[in-house]
Amino acid sequence: MPDDLHPAGDPGDPLAERVVASDVVHQGHYLQFRVDTIERADGTTGKRDIVGHPGAIAVLALDEDGRVLLVRQWRTATGQALLEIPAGTLDVHDGVTEDPDEAARRELEEETGHRAASWRKLASFWTAPGFATELMHLYLATGIAGASADDRLTPDEDERLELRAVPVDEAVGLALDGSIRDAKSILGLLWLDRLRRDGEV
Repeated sequence: MPDDLHPAGDPGDPLAERVVASDVVHQGHYLQFRVDTIERADGTTGKRDIVGHPGAIAVLALDEDGRVLLVRQWRTATGQALLEIPAGTLDVHDGVTEDPDEAARRELEEETGHRAASWRKLASFWTAPGFATELMHLYLATGIAGASADDRLTPDEDERLELRAVPVDEAVGLALDGSIRDAKSILGLLWLDRLRRDGEV
């Protein structure tokens, strides 16, 4: 159902669909699978299969040598390991969703072992608006330094990651030639390339 993060939109929009009923068919660890009944402006109704998601973050972490931190991890849905920018789902505790700014810092440290002195939020975008409520927040992190081994956050128990520091030109090339096939990473790297060409990084 609509909430603060996923509002109903402009009710005066002729394309607006109002959710009149929602049937949760499965509640996963952090995903909710439901069938929403919608009513259109002309009074007709329909069904929408929806995956409820708390939201996520992704980080473009740029070091002083002009390299971007990437992680390689196995993705069961694709049947292969993918090279990606660090990212993760917002935690939800007692019904309260984690602040994306805090999540970005946590995920960067967990996945790469690094912290950043400077943070900039670049954008928020829907990852799969045809069926999912996931809103992803993209950040640029600079002033990268490794966290000390005795107090750093570590990956989740079920995560196995390989860290790579890749020159930006090479990383952008991997996105353009199809070697990087993860959508958030392609978007993020092309955004980083634009920022660099505009002299903003």
